[in-house]
Amino acid sequence: MVDSKTRRLWTFLAALAAVMWGISGLFAKGLFNISPKITPMWLTQIRLIISGIVLLVIAAILKQKPIASLKNKHDALVILAYGIFGLLPVQLFYFMCIQVANASIATILQFIGPFFVLGYLAITHKQVMRRLDILAAIFAFLGVFLLSTHGQFDHLAITPVALFWGLLSALGEAAYTLIPVNIVKRMSTLVVTGWGMLFAGISLVIIQPQFQAIPNQPSVWLYTAAVIIIGTIIPFQLMANALRYVVPSTASLLDAFEPFSATVGSVLCFGLVMMPMDWVGSVLVVVAAMALNLTPKQKKNKINPKTKP
Repeated sequence: MVDSKTRRLWTFLAALAAVMWGISGLFAKGLFNISPKITPMWLTQIRLIISGIVLLVIAAILKQKPIASLKNKHDALVILAYGIFGLLPVQLFYFMCIQVANASIATILQFIGPFFVLGYLAITHKQVMRRLDILAAIFAFLGVFLLSTHGQFDHLAITPVALFWGLLSALGEAAYTLIPVNIVKRMSTLVVTGWGMLFAGISLVIIQPQFQAIPNQPSVWLYTAAVIIIGTIIPFQLMANALRYVVPSTASLLDAFEPFSATVGSVLCFGLVMMPMDWVGSVLVVVAAMALNLTPKQKKNKINPKTKP
């Protein structure tokens, strides 16, 4: 039995993890502003490979046998698919959206990923959507419309390219959620995510093996380290451990701190101007995503903690 003091502590740490994910997007935006040579492709490669190695080392220290987990061919293929079709797009397209827009828009657009999961399950598994799910989906996409247009039908407030990358990131979020559902029931999330990140990073290096000359200045490496440490390694550990003491539905509600911190940080650090309809749209998306966890009627599959920005 977990006492209330311990539960409150880990609830706070889960919220802190969400804030860290939101803040990491600000460091990414800062990197892209330093030099055009710093691209989403380069940052994604560095983040995935280094984070993957660190997580696997932690798994080995905890005696979770990361090498042995790849001996099963089926498991290895699932983890490979998780890396390439889940982690890779959710990271790369998120950074691309940040580069052409900002961390706030990128994070909020990624928040509609769960609705793509709902649609997939409704089509492939004949899962009946609750009335709440349908209303939440309507409000979420209404929120995206308000963010994209400031509420004006004849005007786009963000570029079509930013909207395109943001929606692709949300699709990646859906794949990242669905692919490892079964494997994480019998394998450490550290091992699954570590290998998934490493496979995704290596595949990107294969796609684009040539690196541009990155500016060798302290701010570049400081921001890059922040994206890796504050945006991946620390929050992953916090959230993974918090789920032992905090019910998943509560942890999902705490995810709201991610777009909140990204939005506030974008306003304070990069002079982002939010129109009233932008705030309304942002709130609609976040509240709609949280509503999916309010009144679960059936047992939900346990999925791995988020490791996105």
